[in-house]
Amino acid sequence: MKPESKNQIKVLFVCMGNICRSPTADAVFRHTVRKANLHHAFLVDSAGTHAYHVGDPPDRRAQSSALKRGYQMDDLRARKVHPEDFAKFDYILAMDNENLSLLQQRCPDQFSHKLELMMRYSAGIYSNHEVPDPYFGGDQGFEIVLDMIEEASLGLLEHIRGRKIQNDS
Repeated sequence: MKPESKNQIKVLFVCMGNICRSPTADAVFRHTVRKANLHHAFLVDSAGTHAYHVGDPPDRRAQSSALKRGYQMDDLRARKVHPEDFAKFDYILAMDNENLSLLQQRCPDQFSHKLELMMRYSAGIYSNHEVPDPYFGGDQGFEIVLDMIEEASLGLLEHIRGRKIQNDS
């Protein structure tokens, strides 16, 4: 995660342990905004609702699948969602309903509008689905997660660009 700037749009991706889905979303979205030459305008991070893997790098299978598609995530380390994240981030995107529910239970009311499912931003075949946890499955699960997150990342960037244009008008 790079140092933050006051005017940046801050996006936090959340899953259970922060070693599979949310670091994948972190890496894919960072890549997406970099390709759009908007990396300076964003602060992107990821976290878990549980502290199972704090300090660990992303799962080796997640890293391997991501690297095949050009996404770098070896610099990421798992962390748990902190209470101050609810105030700090503009978008807090959960990978599934279970983690969204945990975030809703912990989130102060004034920040609850920031909580959503990641796949809300997908306009394709994965629209409004949950991102499945690939941890206990095979390598194919990590490929499906990437497919879903790539689709939603494009939609998220398009949504943010639309809001920014409306707010600048």
